[in-house]
Formats: sequence, structure tokens, C-alpha cells
Amino acid sequence: MPEPAVLYECRDHVATITLNRPENRNSMTEDVLTGLGDALARVEADPQVRCVLITGRGPSFCAGADFKTGAQRNPGPRALAPNERSFAMYEPFLAVLEIEVPVVGALQGHAVGGGLGLALVCDLRVANASARYGANFTRLGLHPGMATTYLLPRLVGMPRAAELLFTGRLVDGAEAERIGLVNHAVPADEVLPRAQALARECAAAAPLATRWTKRSLYAHAGWEPREAAWNEAQLQARTLETDDHREGVEALLAKRDPVFRGE
Repeated sequence: MPEPAVLYECRDHVATITLNRPENRNSMTEDVLTGLGDALARVEADPQVRCVLITGRGPSFCAGADFKTGAQRNPGPRALAPNERSFAMYEPFLAVLEIEVPVVGALQGHAVGGGLGLALVCDLRVANASARYGANFTRLGLHPGMATTYLLPRLVGMPRAAELLFTGRLVDGAEAERIGLVNHAVPADEVLPRAQALARECAAAAPLATRWTKRSLYAHAGWEPREAAWNEAQLQARTLETDDHREGVEALLAKRDPVFRGE
């Protein structure tokens, strides 16, 4: 019997959630999305959790959409509209935003596209200095999703966010730290220990004060990423219908440069 797609462990007030499909780069397959949703529900039901750590197994933290199975999702019995299917793809990742305690992302490997989106909804991020991070949507003929156009400029500033989003360029962990995309960038074998130490430090603080501090931090920032993700879903659904998107995915799978025609 295969291992669960998402592993869950809670020790010393720190809940560790591990994406466990390394052979598929922990991409956004149905089992990973469902497993993450279940793990987050366990966090919300356990008053002993004071910090959450999200990581992955293998060379990728999360590769984003699995284009072999599709970039949209229809999890319920009702047939969803295209924009709703795009939003549904990101809904389990967006649920991280509802966690009241600090969330630390241990980005042990690459985080690209929707995978970067999962990193962005964490409160703190520890990166692998040599791994690759970025929002490559436009290189796939896609409008960004997962509130990336909202979250990225709030972390790295508008000019840097514009460059990363318009070009779809990936950066290594060292550059991600320099531009403020992550808190720390360390060698690969130090990512999880550094993130665990940070999570324990958060968990050692007064739990009520920490929860309320997180609430105030985002309230004062006018924090509305879920609404932004919904607005993005409208345009992402439209780009999914274009020839450029089909070309982008074909080029990705063939490991060649795409040739876009604006169609």
C-alpha cells in the first residue's frame, strides 16, 4: 500500500506537514491537495498546536500544477465554471491562510508556479540556497494564480515582482533571500533543521499572544489574498483556453523554449 500523499506529525506543539509525492515533484495532484486539506483540518482541531511547519520530500518542495492531469480541479458533484475550477485548484493551498498560528515553510527543494504560491502563504520561509524559486506562469501562457500578483509585490516590492512575473524567471535560494522572498537560504541539508529551530522558537512564545499578534499583523496590512486569488482565477481560466498556453505546456514537457504567437 503506498504511503499517504501528505504526512502529518505533531511534536512539542509543532505540527509538521510533509508533501510526500517526490516522484511527481509534490505537484498539485488530487491526492496531495486532499491530503493537505485534511492535515490543515487536524491543525485547526488541535489546540496544542502552536506552530506549523510545511515541507516536502525529494528535490522539489512543490512543482505547482501537474499538467499531465490538468491545471484545474472540480472536486464536488456540481460542474464548476472555468474560473471556479481554476480557483478550486488553489483552494487547499489557500487554506493555509486560515491557520491562526505561525506557519513556517521549509522549502527543501524547488518551488515553482503554484508551488511558489504555497510558499508565499506561509508566514516564514527557509529556502535551499541552490534550489530554484519563481512564478513561471507567463512562460506557460498562463495568467498567475494563487494570489501571486498580490502576495509577491508585498514581499519583494513592486519592481522586483514585476520583473519576476513578466519574465517568468526563476531565482535560486540565495537570490530569493537577497530580495526578501525568503527569510533564510541555507545549504540543502540545513533547510529542515533551520526551519524546525525557527518553528520551535515560535512555539516557545506565549500562544495566545502569538495568535493575536499574527491576526493584528495581517489585519493592519489590509490582507485580502483570497479575494485576489479569486480575481486571478477569472483570467487564469481564460488563458487556459489559448493556443499560447497549449504551446507553453508542450514546450515545458518537451524541455524546449516556447514559441508564443499571442493567440
